Amino acid sequence: MSWEVLLLGLFGAGAWYWYAGMQAREQAVAVSRRACTDAAVQLLDDSVSLRRIRLARDGSGQLRFQRDYRFEFSDNGDNRRPGVVRMLGERAEWVSLDGSWHAGLAATVTRLHD
Repeated sequence: MSWEVLLLGLFGAGAWYWYAGMQAREQAVAVSRRACTDAAVQLLDDSVSLRRIRLARDGSGQLRFQRDYRFEFSDNGDNRRPGVVRMLGERAEWVSLDGSWHAGLAATVTRLHD
């Protein structure tokens, strides 16, 4: 195997990893926005940041990337409170608003455009 083929394969794997990460991040933003709307709080900065990534198995036993995204929200406009969205692949597992866990709250959000 020549080094060009190996380099092309590595580049392809890196591009796939980047694309999958961007898709998961967009889903995490949509999930955090919906969770904040449902809880009647304001999502601050309209963004999330990657906090942790690791490999985990889904319900069918398939290995997927599990990503924890952090975001901030405000309940009265004067403070910043932490929130977390856990994504398994492109699907949300749960949402935490300041330590209050909402399992399955965002599990139905599987697409950005409802």
